[in-house]
Amino acid sequence: MSASLLPSLDGRFGDGDTAVRVAGESVSWAQLARRAAAVAQHLAGMSAVAIRATPTLDTVVGVVAALMAGVPAVPMPADAGPMEREHMLRDSGATATIGDTQWPEVALPKISVEGETDWSGPQPAGDSTALIMYTSGTTGLPKGVVLSRRAIAADLDGLAEAWQWTPDDTLVHGLPLFHVHGLVLGVLGALRVGSRLIHTGKPTPQAYAEADGSMYFGVPTVWSRICAEPSLATSLRGARLVVSGSAPLPVAVFDDMTRLIGQSPIERYGMTETLITVSTRADGERRPGWVGVPIVGVESRLVDETGAVLDRDGSTIGELQIRGATMFDEYLNRPEATASSFDGDWFRTGDAAVIDAGGFHRIVGRQSVDIIKTGGFKVGAGEVEAALLTHHAVSEAAVIGVSDPDLGQRIVAFVVCDGVDGAVLIEHVAALLSVHKRPREVRIVDVLPRNAMGKVQKTLLT
Repeated sequence: MSASLLPSLDGRFGDGDTAVRVAGESVSWAQLARRAAAVAQHLAGMSAVAIRATPTLDTVVGVVAALMAGVPAVPMPADAGPMEREHMLRDSGATATIGDTQWPEVALPKISVEGETDWSGPQPAGDSTALIMYTSGTTGLPKGVVLSRRAIAADLDGLAEAWQWTPDDTLVHGLPLFHVHGLVLGVLGALRVGSRLIHTGKPTPQAYAEADGSMYFGVPTVWSRICAEPSLATSLRGARLVVSGSAPLPVAVFDDMTRLIGQSPIERYGMTETLITVSTRADGERRPGWVGVPIVGVESRLVDETGAVLDRDGSTIGELQIRGATMFDEYLNRPEATASSFDGDWFRTGDAAVIDAGGFHRIVGRQSVDIIKTGGFKVGAGEVEAALLTHHAVSEAAVIGVSDPDLGQRIVAFVVCDGVDGAVLIEHVAALLSVHKRPREVRIVDVLPRNAMGKVQKTLLT
């Protein structure tokens, strides 16, 4: 592991003319380092600094400046509401913001993103905090996840090995800069590996097609929209790797990508707390619906409700637990939540999964909402959703368990579709899966509620 978290900014890979481009604004690595240094010189001694993470070069400069100064960066959604902002700023202990946040009620000092200078400060310790990233808050106020420089470096090195990511690559994406996918992988990954980075501002099919990259990152919604425009999708045929994450990739989109782009996508799995821990490999099998094997430095296991370790037989569902070099340090200011999230040194992901004999992982869903106990059977919502999506009229599907006096829970599917009724879809699933896995009810909806990363918010389904 390099002593420096971002060796491209230390001149390791040369000056790198137009090495980073965000929404049309470009800088070399040397220019980025000097711009970040001009901000970093104002940050010394701060407990944390907040950044309104717009898809701009200023956001990249601000995050790099905080890392350079050894001050925890708190990337915050650009559209965060006043209650979210107040909670994150207070909880993180941020004593300033970088750039004009356009938050009228926030009285913290604003550090200007202007000027250039050289940096001569010390190299921050590997175990020091790099980022405080807030979870989506689907079950309450967001929790601050404390990520060390060492964990980030271990994750990026593991992914570089799995994806054969090198300085010869050009990475393209347009993902939000307040999540692991867009910021840690999509910005810090390029700066660590030394590859060129093109952030498209917005992840539009046209922008991706015009970027001429060797690696592309996207969430399923992005890939679905790209595949809906075949002439643009085929423009990506020159890419070496296309990666999908942050939400399950429908098998139909996987197949469309394979056909139009000329290669099957890389799928991977991770959480804010663990970073990206499981992935298919550039030189390995790519199986639709499966997210691959642990990266270097990471171990996984499945446990049942008693904590007993389960067999890796490709069908038994258990809670996925993770341990290794990429783990977060703690939930900020929440020691009880931190302690309860671990079984020894194993992190309880709360995700239900199966692992086959070869170590391949398939994520079934969240244990709390995606494991449905119906009529004495345990059914994974993801399996039912996948079956629904094989029907030609179905574009989106989300399955939940609803309390039922007879079955315990009954399977209810929320479906976005065209020209088909619920009874037909129920029979469609029953023909593909065990009969007890069929939905008892199908509710046709215009749209599924999703968060900024495209994940369906099942708690909002009624």
